[in-house]
Amino acid sequence: MRIQIDPHTLRRAEERGTNEAEIREVITSGAPIPAKYGRMGRTKVFEFGRSRHGKPFEQKRVEVLYSLEEETIITVTVYVFYGKWEA
Repeated sequence: MRIQIDPHTLRRAEERGTNEAEIREVITSGAPIPAKYGRMGRTKVFEFGRSRHGKPFEQKRVEVLYSLEEETIITVTVYVFYGKWEA
């Protein structure tokens, strides 16, 4: 299936601390999450081990919301959360 990453998603990714490669990885191998308005979502936890805005974080969780049009996944937005999650 083709993945089309919307420019809005890329802007938000940069602001929130992720990138195109991680977005693609979340879509292809992340766990499904609920989404509204007929959209779909996936999430994945990545090891982070750095500081963000002056605070250290072990991991980050990336959530991608997207829609499916024919055979193309079109991203809507991406959210990034920092902290520690259980496996």
